[in-house]
Amino acid sequence: MAKLTIAELKQRKGPGSLVMLTAYDYPTAKLAAEAGVDVLLVGDSLGMVVLGYDSTVPVTLEEMLHHTSAARRGAPDVHLVSDLPYLADATPERALAAAERLIKEGGADSVKLEGPKLAVVRALVEAGVPVLGHVGLTPQTASSLGGYKVQGRSPAAAKKLLEDALALEDAGAWGVVLEMVPRQLAALVTEQLGVPTIGIGAGAATDGQVLVFHDLVGVFDRFKPKFVRRYLEGGALIREAIEAYAADVRAGAFPEVGHAYEMDEEALEGLYGKGEA
Repeated sequence: MAKLTIAELKQRKGPGSLVMLTAYDYPTAKLAAEAGVDVLLVGDSLGMVVLGYDSTVPVTLEEMLHHTSAARRGAPDVHLVSDLPYLADATPERALAAAERLIKEGGADSVKLEGPKLAVVRALVEAGVPVLGHVGLTPQTASSLGGYKVQGRSPAAAKKLLEDALALEDAGAWGVVLEMVPRQLAALVTEQLGVPTIGIGAGAATDGQVLVFHDLVGVFDRFKPKFVRRYLEGGALIREAIEAYAADVRAGAFPEVGHAYEMDEEALEGLYGKGEA
């Protein structure tokens, strides 16, 4: 599968047109690419599901670079988006410096930023950096939004969200993520935008969908958002496998002879001093 270009991504309009999944390491990215995922996202959600932070705020640019590079090696032919971590997009200058590293060192094809930071988006696009926008619930600033709650339920909030999404498109974003937005509002935003919308907790009318890999396979259990469908209870399966391994070691059932390497008989005799005059 050839890597999708920005021009091709912009044409992905219509429900089910884009499949996006997070990936934070080589094996996950490789598996996702083999499964035919259109776009991979190295989200700063790695702070919670991989690094054990309480939120995405502590994630550093160095950590994003580390994981973006690993995902790139696993999926060299899939369009790779990397998040600008908290405050890396506070100014156009900071965003440009961070994006340069994520693209040059990390191998990202696009960067994603949260909220309607229009001056930042314009500066990035003018510099030739493809940008994916993100409105609705924005985890980096969730505390200022009242926590992890659905956004855009009131008429005023819904209007503001639509305006922000349209402004991001006008600023040059190739698409917009809609997170935890009522499905009716997400459908309206998708209809109004000429670029793709990618939903996470935004219903079925968006042009694409994204999920966090660890939610999809059931290996993150601190909480489970309403919008997540677990396609595998991977955590339970992995735990059972580790328990079986531990039991075999304690019982002497692992390793068996077939798991060990052999030594040449002549070398062994020499080791014990046999056959000497």
